[in-house]
Amino acid sequence: MVNKKSPLPLYYQIEEHIKGMIDSGVLKPGDVLPSERELAEQFTISRMTVRQAITNLVNKNFLYRKKGSGTYVSQHKFEQSLHGLTSFSEDMRRRGLEPGNKLIHFELSSPTDDLVHHFSLKEDDLVYKIKRIRLASNEPMAIETTYIPVKLIPGLSQEILSHSLYQYVEEEIGLKLGHASQSIEAAAATEDDAKHLKLEKGEPVLFIQRETYLEGGSPFELVKSTYRGDKYKYKMDIERLR
Repeated sequence: MVNKKSPLPLYYQIEEHIKGMIDSGVLKPGDVLPSERELAEQFTISRMTVRQAITNLVNKNFLYRKKGSGTYVSQHKFEQSLHGLTSFSEDMRRRGLEPGNKLIHFELSSPTDDLVHHFSLKEDDLVYKIKRIRLASNEPMAIETTYIPVKLIPGLSQEILSHSLYQYVEEEIGLKLGHASQSIEAAAATEDDAKHLKLEKGEPVLFIQRETYLEGGSPFELVKSTYRGDKYKYKMDIERLR
């Protein structure tokens, strides 16, 4: 409840109360918030104060509004640091979630000119093309298309791909991953994205391209991923240049 004698603004107290209900699980993602009138009556404050608190929480992505429907609790977003090279499976396990894959496409194919150049391949070299949906506790998070030269991982199979590829490469084959170059762009979900990621066509997504290299600097993989915009955000710390 609110304390009208507190030096803290009433709208801020309402914000903190609603955030506490979200953090504790009383309000879950997708739950509808009581109306402004109901909240004003509950806390015996003005609707204007309630509206300010709700607007602040919408701006901070704790809540979202649907025109003509109401205000809802937002889905929790996974915060991904831009520092450190980890696989999707490793990242999900660190969060206490069970990583999973749904394989859409797996083939050996002739590389495009861009892939020949990127991997320094010969004309008769082949690449694996792997397209899969990445899952977090059975929830679709991303569509990922990966290209890897066959000569780096002979005998790659669907069974191997059902687990962490990075772990397999380092522990079973003995290759050591060194670093990656990654770009992130805002994009709109295509029909294919929407179908696989439980989105509407045109919803915001993150398009991420990662080029991963072995310790010696040789290219290992090229990955093109589409992540759900309602589930993922990236964070990095920056310092002022002196």
